[in-house]
Amino acid sequence: MTRVAVFSAGSWGTAFAMILADAGCEVTLWARRPEVAEAINTTRTNPDYLPGLELPEGVRATTDPAEAAYGAEFTVLTVPSQTLRENLARWAPVLPSDTVLVSLMKGIELGTAKRMSEVIEEVAKAPAERVAVITGPNLAKEIADRMPAAAVVACRDEAVARRLQTACHTPYFRPYTNTDVVGCELGGAVKNVIGLAVGIADGMGLGDNTKASLMTRGLAETTRLGLTMGADPQTFSGLAGMGDLIATCSSPLSRNHTFGTNLGRGMTLQETIAVTRQTAEGVKSCESVLDLARRHGVEMPLTETVVDIVHNGKPPLVALKELMSRSAKAERH
Repeated sequence: MTRVAVFSAGSWGTAFAMILADAGCEVTLWARRPEVAEAINTTRTNPDYLPGLELPEGVRATTDPAEAAYGAEFTVLTVPSQTLRENLARWAPVLPSDTVLVSLMKGIELGTAKRMSEVIEEVAKAPAERVAVITGPNLAKEIADRMPAAAVVACRDEAVARRLQTACHTPYFRPYTNTDVVGCELGGAVKNVIGLAVGIADGMGLGDNTKASLMTRGLAETTRLGLTMGADPQTFSGLAGMGDLIATCSSPLSRNHTFGTNLGRGMTLQETIAVTRQTAEGVKSCESVLDLARRHGVEMPLTETVVDIVHNGKPPLVALKELMSRSAKAERH
């Protein structure tokens, strides 16, 4: 039986542990708080993050990283992206030397502008062929309800991607393989920023034309950046690009969309943070995505607008007028 470690026990980590167990894996879920681990082991539930979900018997929890990692063929990492480096530095010494490190995170690191797989390679001293990414339109609550969904399993080594695909393939969760790690990660990170933009538009009471325009032009920004960084353009029309973008921008279950909606309604950044229970990755990653774009000389006006609203205090109405008054150009500019 395939052994898998999942770090940590938030909503997506818990839901993915369920997927793995349903696919026949033996899963150990690392939890930061003892009460969360105890609840999972005694009641088969994680009431703090996914109330109502009864976890399969193949999932158990621990607060001991070494116990979680022992014998793991795959080690799944699902902490907030800006905490990955610090957390992984603590866990790396106890990870099996041949474990495949799997990122479920969708962000770009502040300061370094590195993708999550790059941070993993650096901190865990792992070759790229032993680092994989799972991404796509995967809202944790719907996954927990075992609603049909698809995802992309990306790794530079296609054989590793196929092994991981088998480990998480269930009747309700259909993973596809891909070797374009760069494109898959960029799709997941930038869609959070565009999700904020669409949420802001919703909060302002703007219509479907506005939202469709933001999503389409947001995908164009993502593709421009990806092409410059060597990604396959087809990735952005697939699950890791368009698919994830649609789910994030259209669902009330999306943290980034909800966060943006509150900003669009007039709440301040601090007020919005106060009412947001879980991490909205785009709030911090919008700055690092813009940093990454500037390092590569890529123009990303929507991302820049989100940064201005979220971090520079620009009123959404002012930002909208400035965005709409930009000089006209060809669509494929």
